[in-house]
Amino acid sequence: MQKGLIHIYTGEGKGKTTAAIGLAVRAAGQCHRVLFVQFFKVDNASSGEKEAFKKISEIELIRSNIRHPIFTKEKTDRGLLKQSIIETFEIVKKRIASHDINLLVLDEINSVLAGGWLDIDALISFLQNRPEGLEVVLTGRDASVELIKMADYVTEMLKIKHPFDNNVKARKGIEY
Repeated sequence: MQKGLIHIYTGEGKGKTTAAIGLAVRAAGQCHRVLFVQFFKVDNASSGEKEAFKKISEIELIRSNIRHPIFTKEKTDRGLLKQSIIETFEIVKKRIASHDINLLVLDEINSVLAGGWLDIDALISFLQNRPEGLEVVLTGRDASVELIKMADYVTEMLKIKHPFDNNVKARKGIEY
């Protein structure tokens, strides 16, 4: 990759993380090094992508290790959540500084920003100063106007219908 571009997968519909996983696998298949960062996910939780990534040496997975309050019925310590997100972002910046990553996925970063757990200016500065060839994917609901203006690709996933609307719980291998 010569010039790295910015992708945004946003919207209320299913498929944002799934699209990012697909791009990560595609990049890895072309011998690109991928750093896939998942905010609001914990290491000990079951996850199809986590298990698949273990089999692909070109993909490195980092998780912030604290769940979003929506999944814990508001039992998440918001202070610890914010600290975890900031620490994870610092790890990402250090890892990217080594210049051996071709594709960076920041999964749920739009939700992180919308929740106020990371300052948008910190992310914008990072994006503006990233290595020239670094491709970046930003996923999550509520992408900001500033990021949408910066991005080269913007895809909005539109929910028409979803099983959650009929009280169908997340299914292993499909939603996680």
